[in-house]
Amino acid sequence: MSALPKEDARPALVLGKPSFGEITAAIAAPMEGRAGAGWWASFLVALAALLLGGALVAYTIATGIGVWGLNRTVGWGLDITNFVFWVGIGHAGTLISAILLLFRQRWRTSIARAAEGMTIFAVICAALFPLIHMGRPWLAFWVFPYPNTRGPISVNFRSPLLWDVFAVATYFTVSLLFWYVGLIPDFATMRDRTRGLKRRIYGVLSFGWDGATRTWQRYDLACLLLAGLATPLVVSVHTIVSFDFATSIIPGWHTTIFPPYFVAGAVFSGFAMVFTLLLITRRVLHLERFITLEHFDKMAKVLLTTGLIVGFAYATELFIAWYSVNPYERFTFLNRAFGPYAWAYWTMVFCNVAVPQLFWSGRLRRSVPVLFVASLLVNVGMWFERFNIIVISLHRDFLPSSWSFYKPTLVEIGILLGSFGLFFTCFFLFVRFAPVVSFHEVKHTLAEQLEGAHASH
Repeated sequence: MSALPKEDARPALVLGKPSFGEITAAIAAPMEGRAGAGWWASFLVALAALLLGGALVAYTIATGIGVWGLNRTVGWGLDITNFVFWVGIGHAGTLISAILLLFRQRWRTSIARAAEGMTIFAVICAALFPLIHMGRPWLAFWVFPYPNTRGPISVNFRSPLLWDVFAVATYFTVSLLFWYVGLIPDFATMRDRTRGLKRRIYGVLSFGWDGATRTWQRYDLACLLLAGLATPLVVSVHTIVSFDFATSIIPGWHTTIFPPYFVAGAVFSGFAMVFTLLLITRRVLHLERFITLEHFDKMAKVLLTTGLIVGFAYATELFIAWYSVNPYERFTFLNRAFGPYAWAYWTMVFCNVAVPQLFWSGRLRRSVPVLFVASLLVNVGMWFERFNIIVISLHRDFLPSSWSFYKPTLVEIGILLGSFGLFFTCFFLFVRFAPVVSFHEVKHTLAEQLEGAHASH
């Protein structure tokens, strides 16, 4: 007796069976229609935060970084904390877009575009903080190794801070190319759907895309080459950022675990930010058919995995501090856990170690409220991780006579809010004028899904 045909066991990445025309209309709707009240309210709040941050940055440059809470012991405060935080946020975009593309993971298709845009905006936010920290940002060109006649005044290639210049610039350039190349066929789709000024703008952005077979072949090859080029950056960029600390002799920094620890933490925080953005975008732009709970389930598994790695790194740090029999190293970690900043340390542990354990449950991995709250908590925890590494390690050094307490000023907090304002302002403009989900990748996914269901019968 033959068995009855079964439905395709693979989970659906596109809900229902929409036609290609319906997919195009649904994704293009935010760009073709008028912005709703929700978009305007969110955009104006983000813009207000950006303007506040910009005004405080101008005040800082005009007055000097003495308006911050830095002192002779804590020379790096919220500025470098924010720099490392935003660089980490930008990592998930490259991971989702490049590595998952190389491994042919189809579940990346509906979320990759938003992650790529997030990468660009996060790196822009990150690059601003070292410039502000310089105190004289108009001399920023001194960090670039161009031929000059300044004689002995040249860059120090042995400085990890100079390595950051190369790492962040390379990462931004490759990520921008990868993001823009992926947008070209979608810009061509919008060119063919619009009229007037919009049509001319999309026509310029689409570079004369004609949709021919040879054009698609070259497009696929370009994406693969850029993905192959971008993949090492996931490891290299935050590894180089970790060298800012690991190559020093400060207790709590001088450790070889920092490179993998920083990379895992960057992917961890980046995926959490992708969660936050996609949960909002999915709801506001009515993209539930294309950004499904199956996508969130797989992303939550990545969040759980990287959360376990980060938790293991915390435990390894504590073990090495105990095993080394180094009194300075031991004191540093005891001071983190039980010193004046203990509240920041245990906030980090709760958000980064305890919260991800929720995702052992398949039901919670598909719960939108749980995912949204957990993603916010993880980003809070990852910001405090950078605060713990930088501020708490610095405020008590080898000499008790040099000990001090760092308290950020309202100017620093306002600049931090301004960086979030810049990030969300850019993202809101992005979803308004560019497709946040790829037209052709969703159609390809749906075609494969229908083909697989047909084959199972």
